[in-house]
Amino acid sequence: MKQKSVFVCQECGYSLPKWVGRCPDCGKWNTLVEELKVSSRPATGRRGVANESQRQPQPITDIQASEQERLESGIEEFDRVLGGGAVPGSVSLIGGDPGIGKSTILLQAAERLSQKYGTVLYVTGEESATQTKLRAERLGIKSPALYILCETDVDAIERHIVKLSPAVVVVDSIQTIYNPNIQSTPGGVAQVRESTAALTYIAKSQAIPIFIVGHMTKDGSIAGPKVMEHMVDTVLYMEGDAYHVYRILRAVKNRFGSTNEIGVFEMRETGLVEITNPSEMLLSERQEDVSGSVVVPIVEGSRPILLELQALVAPANFGTPQRTANGVDRNRLALLLAVLDKRAGFHIQNSDVFINIIGGIQAAEPGVDLGTIVAIASNFRNIPVDAKTVILGEVGLGGEVRAVYQAEKRIREAAKLGFTRAIVSQYNLRSLKIKEDIKILGVRTVNDALNIVL
Repeated sequence: MKQKSVFVCQECGYSLPKWVGRCPDCGKWNTLVEELKVSSRPATGRRGVANESQRQPQPITDIQASEQERLESGIEEFDRVLGGGAVPGSVSLIGGDPGIGKSTILLQAAERLSQKYGTVLYVTGEESATQTKLRAERLGIKSPALYILCETDVDAIERHIVKLSPAVVVVDSIQTIYNPNIQSTPGGVAQVRESTAALTYIAKSQAIPIFIVGHMTKDGSIAGPKVMEHMVDTVLYMEGDAYHVYRILRAVKNRFGSTNEIGVFEMRETGLVEITNPSEMLLSERQEDVSGSVVVPIVEGSRPILLELQALVAPANFGTPQRTANGVDRNRLALLLAVLDKRAGFHIQNSDVFINIIGGIQAAEPGVDLGTIVAIASNFRNIPVDAKTVILGEVGLGGEVRAVYQAEKRIREAAKLGFTRAIVSQYNLRSLKIKEDIKILGVRTVNDALNIVL
């Protein structure tokens, strides 16, 4: 068996015979790490060529398809993101910043699944059994069917899975797992790729759902080769601000469900608690009769959420005016300020402008454009917006207010929470069929909306 040294990019997996400062494939700097590459290695057999009698081409009309029964954890927000529960044989990758709650939510889900479906195996490569036990006690987890395994060898993990035959497996984390046939350190591109492939084979062959925890890089993506995300069935991201209690579990890939669903949780001392009505929670501390505060409805998947958007306009006393945006895109804010100046006559380009969405929620959709403009104008003129009004609409460069999708669902959520007036695009009025007791006003331009609220 011959071995040679190669330099592998830890971002994309590109290999070179010698070290260079910048990866020629992905363009990242200082990502090449030396690894020992085995030119030939014995086949393990389990991932080799399958028996020809087992896999034969067959007409699609002859294939019997049946809906697989999902394993539901009982944590409604967690199951919602998965598409209704874990599918047998599926592999789910969950990433997020350190301390965001990845291990916490999986440990809580593992206990619920063990109580309902029997044995669940939790493989930890980062903590000892004692450390995991201490965390479980803090979360109030006491299920005797939840097994803890401290192991990093993927072959040993497979032997334990075959022997224990669990209903669900959790691996925390993929960066600590290694394949003994690969001569490189755990966490490297080759190890992460091969370990993920091995776990995927185990899940498919044993029909066991496997959840894998992945670390995050500085640019916010899951560490390891990009091909790892293509190998798994579901990719989930745990989002949230370290200084806020709210956490969002978002699916960015899901072969068995929608990629638009989110789960909302609150971080407490006893773990993550699901929030079934996030709108009510996010608006619970809102102060009325304060200029610069508006309520904007957004849609995440099939769920409408009402957010409080705050704006503050102050004189710029030190050179270049500041533009600070929390929860909305900073470039979008600059565009809206230009529209407000050019189309509505609000000369605030020489003022500092600060935008914040309460709760640390990110509102990336353009449906919050009109609400952002109204909040800025409200604070600039120091005129409060009616506390029972919600505002939604996309704003174009000509100052026109464009329609947003699923407006009816947003307005119904607002009516359910006691709001009495909604300002929307005139073009949304054509398709609205609202029976709830809420007054709907259609506007064509930014000036129309400002004349109503101010």
